[in-house]
Amino acid sequence: MTDLDARTLRDAYDTQLRPEIPDPLPAGVTVERDGPLVRILGLDQRGFLTYRTLDGLAGAELDALIARQVEFFRARGEGVEWKLNGHDEPADLGDRLRAAGFVPEDQETVVVGPVAALAGAVPVLPEGVRLREVTAREDLERIAAMEEEVWHDDRSHLVTGLTKEIEADPQSITIVVAEAGETVVSAGWIRYPANNGFGTLWGGSTLPEWRRKGIYRALVAYRARLAEQRGRTLVQVDCSEDSRPILERLGLVAVTTTTPYVYTP
Repeated sequence: MTDLDARTLRDAYDTQLRPEIPDPLPAGVTVERDGPLVRILGLDQRGFLTYRTLDGLAGAELDALIARQVEFFRARGEGVEWKLNGHDEPADLGDRLRAAGFVPEDQETVVVGPVAALAGAVPVLPEGVRLREVTAREDLERIAAMEEEVWHDDRSHLVTGLTKEIEADPQSITIVVAEAGETVVSAGWIRYPANNGFGTLWGGSTLPEWRRKGIYRALVAYRARLAEQRGRTLVQVDCSEDSRPILERLGLVAVTTTTPYVYTP
């Protein structure tokens, strides 16, 4: 891919996927606006701040916008994530967030590419491993338990959040587990955002002893085929440095980075 291709794909990401607002809204989820900023409440264990652009805000005006979010979530006694993309302006936005008390978590790379390249891949699963689409709460709890084993922190919010999405519109998301017998060894889900050409891939955590066996690639290909069946032409993933090389070999292109800046009262 050329630089122009990457810029074109980033433009598609910006115009079609941002701001990241659930559609339809799950029960109990509310969306509020503060200038160019969108505040999402009730979807996860903390609030979420998203936007397409900040409309040129800088300096004291930008600091005031950030300060209002701090005060809002401090009053609620609730944490919040500000999702900062690497190409967002102004260039000192991260510095201003840190000065206001936000703490950056691990940076990921946003990759975008054509569905067809991923859907055409045919990875071979290890013997005894199968992929299965799930919706039952029991299966969501098994996914959370697997992720807790991988990441060593509480992932119960996944159960709540995914359940809300399924209840709001079961056609907007597909959750897939990779199982070896009764054990969930990996899991991922795909969202089909309304009114655009994207499928977005999430999850993909795999138990350490099951890595490098083609399971992650198989989950990616399976979900890409689901996107293709729904007429989606592009796939987007926020990926770690572990999965980035796999996705790039499959034809996806790095278009920007994303860093969660988290404020905790």
